[in-house]
Amino acid sequence: MTEGLVVGIDASRNRSGGAKAHLAGILSEGDPLKHGVEEVHVWTYASLLDSIPERPWLVKHNPRELEQSLAKQLCWQATKLSSEVAAAGCDILFTTDASTFCRFKPMVVMSQDMLPYEPGMMKYFGFTRDRLRLLTILYLQNRAMRAADGVIFLSRYASKVIQQSCGPLSHIAFIPHGIGADFKHSEAAQDWPVSNEHPVRCIYVSDTMMYKHQWMVVKAIARLRRQGYNVALQLIGDGSGRAQRLLDQEIARCDPNRTFVTQTGFVPHKELPANLVNSDLFVFASGCENMPVSLLEAMAVGLPIACSNRGPMPEVLQDGGVYFDPENPDSIAAAMERLICDRALRERVAQRAKQLSEQYSWSRCSEETWRFITETLRSV
Repeated sequence: MTEGLVVGIDASRNRSGGAKAHLAGILSEGDPLKHGVEEVHVWTYASLLDSIPERPWLVKHNPRELEQSLAKQLCWQATKLSSEVAAAGCDILFTTDASTFCRFKPMVVMSQDMLPYEPGMMKYFGFTRDRLRLLTILYLQNRAMRAADGVIFLSRYASKVIQQSCGPLSHIAFIPHGIGADFKHSEAAQDWPVSNEHPVRCIYVSDTMMYKHQWMVVKAIARLRRQGYNVALQLIGDGSGRAQRLLDQEIARCDPNRTFVTQTGFVPHKELPANLVNSDLFVFASGCENMPVSLLEAMAVGLPIACSNRGPMPEVLQDGGVYFDPENPDSIAAAMERLICDRALRERVAQRAKQLSEQYSWSRCSEETWRFITETLRSV
């Protein structure tokens, strides 16, 4: 085992909740010293650095550009990061977002953005600035992954689809996210509504976007209610643009008084376990994911799940849920109806989902990440 390795981490683009949780997970739950790493340097913005626990082997860097505009952040990454990594004595750089301008060698990159690659997704963006942004991301990521010495994918599905675009990569690993202990220690309520006096409380956790299909779920809920089922839907997540307009229009048409559909908006991550525990059924209607974190969290809580049949969802949930076509309200309603009507099925898939969730831990993710980084360094 090589001793005294120094690893750099570029987390300057870790802006989403999942990316923040990933950085905290690998730095909090793992022990890089076991893999011969003597020191770890991380570059990111101040608020994220403050959320990372102190470790004797961890050195934190906060360049002033990372508190400034996106253009200045990217300029820093392209022109200064490599020299800062070298000055810190790093033997290898781990970049947590493949959309990087940095060309330090050797380098491991992690793929977290599936949207530019998923077939059929571009139709939602038309000829807009968002479409141009996604095409730019696709170009940057393909270039970075081809130049990297190692690439980490979060799912086998993502690896397959992305390599169809960037070409075969010689040194890869599949290392999915972990799930926080607060979700694993939360248990879904067992008091399933036994009559129509109390609604079946359905929950969908995701920001409102076109490929998340929230308005389709509202249509499904309305159809179930017309069939005599007392169901209610809680949508957690912010929304804007066309997707939010479609959702608002559907709610206005189906439930103008907001009696059975509520949109909560943003909820702090630490409050999500309580929201899941107070629900009866989890709905996940996304058409594009790299690794579906909110699905993993619902699995860990032990909720029965009606789930999209797209992307990596069948790889993650396997036989722990009932699947549907997320673009078909009848299909969504049918999957939910099966779970509502069949107690044995409902209990079986909930138990199976919870069992499957046990393999997703931050300690496992961290261990595999440090091993891959050090193995990559030894192989170059």
